Amino acid sequence: MDAGVGLRAKPGAWAGLGNPHRSSTARFPVRFAAEKLAQPLVLGSDRRSCGAKLKVSCSRKPAGIEKAYYSADEALLLKQKAEDVVPYLNDRCIYLVGMMGSGKTTVGKILAEVLGYSFFDSDKLVEKAVGISSVAEIFQLHSEAFFRDNESDVLRDLSSMHRLVVATGGGAVIRPINWSYMKKGLTIWLDVPLDALARRIAAVGTASRPLLHQESGDPYAKAYAKLTALFEQRMDSYANADARVSLEHIAVKQGHNDVTVLTPSAIAIEALLKMESFLTEKAMVRN
Repeated sequence: MDAGVGLRAKPGAWAGLGNPHRSSTARFPVRFAAEKLAQPLVLGSDRRSCGAKLKVSCSRKPAGIEKAYYSADEALLLKQKAEDVVPYLNDRCIYLVGMMGSGKTTVGKILAEVLGYSFFDSDKLVEKAVGISSVAEIFQLHSEAFFRDNESDVLRDLSSMHRLVVATGGGAVIRPINWSYMKKGLTIWLDVPLDALARRIAAVGTASRPLLHQESGDPYAKAYAKLTALFEQRMDSYANADARVSLEHIAVKQGHNDVTVLTPSAIAIEALLKMESFLTEKAMVRN
């Protein structure tokens, strides 16, 4: 889960992190979840209404979601690169993949805003679909497999739509069926060094991270060990993404030694650059 609504582009904010109970093991359709959303999880324009199975109203400035703030230079670059990318997207959805805490939600909301897309967090839709207020609680009351089944349902329904930026859960990549849904759009891997992830997660706690919360001991050490094991299981799956956004690469370009000083908008700019490169190369091959 990469929650977090405020998108002010401050150094160190690159990994914005972010709940009735139901004991039945029955699965609920995603459209049920979408219809129950109290507020639309949307940023961007209203040029295309959201339809299909997810009946969520689209609005230019939904209640409860702050507008992102950037420096003048970043705002200009974001605008320019978004204008370059849009003609090649053809209304395809964008799926952000990556480890927990990698900033998928924070960066995803920026991308949705500048591209005129709508934004969804797949974890939040699963929570709404099953009537349980957090992923950690879903794991506790049911199982990881139950969560993964509902996650696949969410991605299936989202894949039938257009003009969405979707922040996926860290483990969404492990099921091949999920890739069949996400590959209908464009997939972007936010690749963050494990040390930086462990430091960030240790600082805010692991209560919302069910795959990290079982072990006792030093928060950083247990976070780093578990993240390392998870990454080894998932790295080949992450590499299936159409484009990779390496925070280490961005930091080197900016002359930094620490990726945690990067702003979310800087990461979003790099994501747009990678998207443009992938899409233009694909268009050249097709022609």
